Amino acid sequence: MRRLYLTATIIALIFPVAATYACSNVLVTRGASSCGANMVSYAADSHQLFGELYYLGGGMHQKGEMRRVCDWDSGKPLCEIPQAEVTYTRTGNMNEHQLIIGETTYGGREELWSQKGATMDYGSLIYIALERCRTAREAIALIYELTNEYGYCSEGESFSIADKDEVWVMDLIGKGDFGKGIVFVARRVPDGFICAHANQSRITTFPKNKPEECIYSPDVITFARERGYFSGKDKDFSFADAYNPLDFGGMRGCEARAWSAFNILCDGQFTYIDENGREQTRSAMDYIEYALGHDKTKRFPLFVKPSRKISVADIAKVMRDHYEGTPMDMTTDIGAGGNKLPYRWRPMSFKVDGKEYYNERAIATQQTGFWFVAQARKALPDVIGGVIWFGTDDAATSYLTPVYASTLRVPHCFEEGNGAMLEYSPTSAFWICNRVANACYKAYDIMAPTVQAKANAWESSCVDSLAVWDSTALALYRVNPVEKVVKKGKKQIEENVAPVRELLTDNCCRAADNIFAEWVKLEEYLLVKFIDGNVKAQNPDGTWVTNGYGRPENIGWPGYSEKWKRAVVEDHGEILEVKQ
Repeated sequence: MRRLYLTATIIALIFPVAATYACSNVLVTRGASSCGANMVSYAADSHQLFGELYYLGGGMHQKGEMRRVCDWDSGKPLCEIPQAEVTYTRTGNMNEHQLIIGETTYGGREELWSQKGATMDYGSLIYIALERCRTAREAIALIYELTNEYGYCSEGESFSIADKDEVWVMDLIGKGDFGKGIVFVARRVPDGFICAHANQSRITTFPKNKPEECIYSPDVITFARERGYFSGKDKDFSFADAYNPLDFGGMRGCEARAWSAFNILCDGQFTYIDENGREQTRSAMDYIEYALGHDKTKRFPLFVKPSRKISVADIAKVMRDHYEGTPMDMTTDIGAGGNKLPYRWRPMSFKVDGKEYYNERAIATQQTGFWFVAQARKALPDVIGGVIWFGTDDAATSYLTPVYASTLRVPHCFEEGNGAMLEYSPTSAFWICNRVANACYKAYDIMAPTVQAKANAWESSCVDSLAVWDSTALALYRVNPVEKVVKKGKKQIEENVAPVRELLTDNCCRAADNIFAEWVKLEEYLLVKFIDGNVKAQNPDGTWVTNGYGRPENIGWPGYSEKWKRAVVEDHGEILEVKQ
């Protein structure tokens, strides 16, 4: 979704509108993961986006059949294109062949945003690629092909594209009215390394003659020269500097989130490969002035090696981050109020006595529509290997639950049409997660830990459940595997794996229904326990502490943080002081 646009001079004018969109992605290769999977996380953040799990079954299509293309952000119809003969099932941002695509919008040079007659937007590129491609390389090629044919009508994008073998990050931008289509660079994340991006182009210089690790449009440098964006030697060409020049917002509002993801997953030490091919390690704090938006020369690497093998839980922790333990920690300044709330309501900037100030934009944010951590697991057949751990609303106070990419249907609580941003539904995961989150916002440090413990326990139990489901499904798959199908037509293959898909569908739908019901109960529990700023005491078995006659006893009053109390005294102490 669209990035947080900022400049030092017009920050206040832009924030009220452009802060509507912003997303974060983390990319993990097999060699860096604890489960041997390539993984991508994505938070789709927007004040207008309703969280649901988009699903489209694959199939065979007749010659002459057309596919409608609509702008993902607005729903506006753009065009129709010839349908592919064969399409693949896509569940959210993953398809049945374990292809995953996420994105963050960085915008870039404004004169390249609009392309006359263009009818292909970034969201459609994602979903059409998932419908038609098996691998990351195929997706990169199709994205380029579609934009060349139909033009590109969105802003600059960073795509995270992974399959069961490779993980790629792709930066692209349109040519405006100076040409048709896009220019792009795509880089393969080295195995054993991770990458992250958050609404700022991160690909700078790149290898020109290594197609196994870098793919780019042939005019990516010449177009920049023609437009006056670059005038140096080809070897020094930087995609990000040419097409998405850094400003304060690009660093503080966007790159800081990628820095924080690396900081968490690398335990404060960034190990990377330098320009001479040597492995180097530097402290995350060596790059803090860059993350704070103060020093453009302190840019951190595109790829880093984590300090340990990364799990789904580790990535989920990143997606729930508010810069805790860093100079940007949103729980520690007075803006967090008396209960350490790590959120700031919009607009993102404010002025006091003629000076401008900026509220942090962390990875976890209140305006998330949906978020996920997707796994492409090469060790398993495609019908079992692809899993998308899916959640809705604010990652810090919502849960993830696993859904197989080969599912025949999605859980009702995530189903498209079950509620909308202007239509409440009592059976929608998005709405119940919003209810829980907004309950926590009133006394965050007191209430959120209860919710976070519940989410962590659920996700941990799902890891165990997934192992059982995988094992059972694999035994069923081996009875009649796809590999034994003589005529490998899509229809015959689907019939072969239908029992496996039905089993996995039932398992993940049942699990999603269960945790949805638990979240409904959780909101009721939060209301009872924390009503009116009180904290009701509970016995070790979870029952309420009472006086023996049904009335609560030992009610706690947690009060406010020390910083908040001192701020109140400084502001109004003369009136509030108790004087004898």
